[in-house]
Amino acid sequence: MIERLLLCTDLDRTLLPNGNQPESPEARTRFSQLAARPEVSLVFVSGRHRMLVLAAIEEYQLPEPDFVIGDVGTNIYSVQNNHWRIWQSWAEEIAADWGELSRDELQALFADLDELRLQEVEKQNRFKLSYYAAPDVNIQPILTEMEQRMSAQHIKASLIWSVDETVPIGLLDVLPARANKLHAIEFLMQQQGFTRDNTVFAGDSGNDLPVLISPVNSVLVGNALAEVKQQALQQAEARNALEALYLAKGGFMGMNGNYSAGILEGLAHYHPALTQWWN
Repeated sequence: MIERLLLCTDLDRTLLPNGNQPESPEARTRFSQLAARPEVSLVFVSGRHRMLVLAAIEEYQLPEPDFVIGDVGTNIYSVQNNHWRIWQSWAEEIAADWGELSRDELQALFADLDELRLQEVEKQNRFKLSYYAAPDVNIQPILTEMEQRMSAQHIKASLIWSVDETVPIGLLDVLPARANKLHAIEFLMQQQGFTRDNTVFAGDSGNDLPVLISPVNSVLVGNALAEVKQQALQQAEARNALEALYLAKGGFMGMNGNYSAGILEGLAHYHPALTQWWN
């Protein structure tokens, strides 16, 4: 039986059943029972900022996490008894990528790109510049133009594009190159003494791909879009990382593989002995 487990999960449409597909009624209860075990350190990995994470915890009656990687990887918090402590060491880790530029100065580089619309102030932070776009916009030429402009300014940044199919709306985040979910999870693993053998990540969308196709054991929940499943499989195969990617299919404990049911199914795939915890 595993002695320690770092369980990292995206929120929207991964743990939260706020997509178009149905949720197995018993899945979230079983997930909460798992998270309550002393062996488990629970990490929410989300594009949401702190207040929206708190709103999700209340609305969906989620267990309190031990850590939150928020704002698409630009902030890490320790959480205990509803007290959130931000990790300054993580801010120092990612700060150099944007050099001396502030977020407002970086925003000025893209002011003439009419296809992009700034997200609300509360969805921005020191290391996160976020836009909306039409879900069917031809995004690749826009990304290429943005990359060229940043390269000319010696800015190291990641452009994270995803589509929220429930609205629908396109979401584009400009982040320091090292401020991604994968690097944040690996930083947390290192700081807390976890390895790939006792870490599992779950996600559903394009902004989860860097982790899904990495050597970190990962689960793609059953409700993920077919396009994301295909991209994950192709890119994981190209990186020889297929053994670290599991696509939830449904059927585990009679559940459908969507949302938290998919997370539990994936955990049982990587650590079969964990099924004793539910039995």
